[in-house]
Amino acid sequence: MVGGKWWCFSDRSSGDDVADLDPILLVSGVGGTILNSKPKSWFGLTTRVWVRILLADLEFRKRVWSLYNPDTGYTEALDDSSDIVVPQDDYGLYAIDILDPSFWIKCLHMTDVYHFHDMIDMLVKCGYKKGTTLFGFGYDFRQSNRIDQAMDGLKEKLETAYKAAGGRKVNLISHSMGGLLVSCFISLHSDVFSKYVKKWITIATPFQGAPGCINDSLLTGLQFVEGLESYFFVSRWSMHQLLEYNKKTIPLPFNSSIYAWASSTRDMLNNVQLPLGIAFYNIYGTSMETPFDVCYGSETDPIKDPSEICHTMPEYSYVDGDGTVPAESAMADGFAAIERAGIPGAHRALLRDETVFLYLRKWLGIEEQASTRVKTSKVVDGDST
Repeated sequence: MVGGKWWCFSDRSSGDDVADLDPILLVSGVGGTILNSKPKSWFGLTTRVWVRILLADLEFRKRVWSLYNPDTGYTEALDDSSDIVVPQDDYGLYAIDILDPSFWIKCLHMTDVYHFHDMIDMLVKCGYKKGTTLFGFGYDFRQSNRIDQAMDGLKEKLETAYKAAGGRKVNLISHSMGGLLVSCFISLHSDVFSKYVKKWITIATPFQGAPGCINDSLLTGLQFVEGLESYFFVSRWSMHQLLEYNKKTIPLPFNSSIYAWASSTRDMLNNVQLPLGIAFYNIYGTSMETPFDVCYGSETDPIKDPSEICHTMPEYSYVDGDGTVPAESAMADGFAAIERAGIPGAHRALLRDETVFLYLRKWLGIEEQASTRVKTSKVVDGDST
């Protein structure tokens, strides 16, 4: 029954069927990985700082506020008594599954923090086995997409999945900024990518940026949860990381080191080439008003002091997209896609969308061709665009 609880046409529960599946590695996007604060000393408890609902803002300000260190290239926490780490439980899947896995959140089934959860469930029901044919890759999304920590971690995870599946090449499924991280990996380690990867399916990746959301987040912070739930989450002002920490003022001038690094990363992404033999597929969100340009103040009430921007709500102009990434940006991957699919849906909600699951199963070859069943999406042959 498509769209219900029975996702596959065949029973893939036996060991022989599992052996017939190519391994899958799920790669998360910005904000889509659990981050823990781990004490550097032998004493103290490891604390989840992203994502958490209760005491979220307090723990974020205390443990996550950070500054970029141009000498190391890493964003380093102002709290020098602990390190920000990604949990590796459940073959990397725990960190990208339910972002706040606490008891009450599971009871309330708060879908805003159910990240890859539904997709993981769907793949398991289709016969994929955690640690053998199903793996996850979460990373410290505060860092650069091409920093050694992320690149080495992705390389290790690809190798692990490849070996666990008996030398079968990996099918990558990335979401949002995870697609840009994969692009950086291709640029830096094309030979490794060719060795371990068979297919790459990307979902809602901002190949040409998400200008409205990014410009606003740089100036006024970022809001991940709306409505009543936002009062239990990190506030947009904390996300912006204002200029005071432990009652000390921290100067935050224009950082030329970050700008230079970002410019070189943009050049890298503009010139990345998909290795021969890799099948590429692209899912992008449509039918939602998506911020493009952003404006603060107005002709009748202009901003006179730049510092006022931090406390001013933005006004956007909108284009079609998933509410975060414009469809035009997500479509502009620059690769020879086997297929692209535009699916109505919100940026994070695409990860639990039944139409997305239909395409995934078709492209992964784990069910009969189901293109005639898909009536809510636009499909474009990549070779014809």
